[in-house]
Amino acid sequence: MADLSGVQKQYILHWGEMGTRWGINRTVAQIHALLYLSPRALPAEEIAETLSVARSNVSTSIRELETWGIVRAVHVLGDRREHYESMKDVWEMFRLVIEQRKRREIDPTREMLKRSLEQIDPKEAGAEFTRERLAAMAGFFDAVTELHDEMKRLPTGTVRKMLRMGAKVSKVRGKSKS
Repeated sequence: MADLSGVQKQYILHWGEMGTRWGINRTVAQIHALLYLSPRALPAEEIAETLSVARSNVSTSIRELETWGIVRAVHVLGDRREHYESMKDVWEMFRLVIEQRKRREIDPTREMLKRSLEQIDPKEAGAEFTRERLAAMAGFFDAVTELHDEMKRLPTGTVRKMLRMGAKVSKVRGKSKS
C-alpha cells in the first residue's frame, strides 16, 4: 500500500477484515476505507495500485459501493478519467448502509415469514408450534422495521443526540446497580 501512513494501512486492513465479518467482500471494504481516508477523489488506476488489487476488481467493487450510495464518481478538471470519492458524513453513511441492509436482508425475510405463516397446514404435525415460532420471529422483524422507520424520519442531529443520551443513561444505570 504505497504512499499510505502506518495508521492508514492499519485502518484499511482492519476495515477490510470487518467487511468480511459483515458479509462484504474484503476488497470492497478496503476500497471504501481508502476513499474515506483520501482527501481527494481517486481514479480507479490509483486505487488498484495503492491497494495492490486488479483494476477489474476495483471496477466491480466501485460499482458495489455505488449501489450502496456511499461512493460516487466525480470528474476532475483536466482529467478525462472518472475519479471516486466516499461519502464523508459517517452518520449519513450509516443511515444509507442500514437502509440497504434492511432492503436486502430484513424486507425479504419479513416477506418469507408472512408467506410461511399463510402456508402452514394446521393438519400437519407440529403446525401450531411452528406457527408460534414463526409468528414470534415475524413480530421481531416487524418491530425492527418500525424502529428503522421511526429513526429514518428523524434528523441526523437528533439521532446523534439520542445515541449519546442512551450511552449516558447506561452509565447512570450501571453506577446505580453497584
